[in-house]
Amino acid sequence: MPLKYLAGDPRAVRWAGPAHGLLFVVYVLLALIAARNHRWPGREIGLAILAAVLPFGPFWFDARLRKAISSPPP
Repeated sequence: MPLKYLAGDPRAVRWAGPAHGLLFVVYVLLALIAARNHRWPGREIGLAILAAVLPFGPFWFDARLRKAISSPPP
């Protein structure tokens, strides 16, 4: 996107756009597979999908999962 708007060169978007879309679909599919395998509640699935559309959301969600795994259950 910076090349497209700042440099006026849309060629990079031809490659980056589809790659970004593919990674988005892969993330959502893997989140759904993890949800099924680990029996996540609906709220957790919703947060995983919401994280997919927020900037840096997957990093936040990953940190959240790591914290939940490392802490003992109540």
